Amino acid sequence: MMAHTVEPLAKKICKGVLVVEFVGVFGAYFLFNKMDTSQDVRQTMSKKFPFILEVYYKSVEPSGMYGVRE
Repeated sequence: MMAHTVEPLAKKICKGVLVVEFVGVFGAYFLFNKMDTSQDVRQTMSKKFPFILEVYYKSVEPSGMYGVRE
């Protein structure tokens, strides 16, 4: 009997985890795209969240896009 009550809860938890992951991936893509296209966003990020901007630079430089930091 206990298995019947745990199964729906497990499915809800799995769905919740998938939704959180989807929102996280979409948010990261949106933020990366904004930083990639707008210097103003990069300036704001350098003041408020410099560690995120550093991750952006480290991910862009290996792709051959140099000069973005300047």
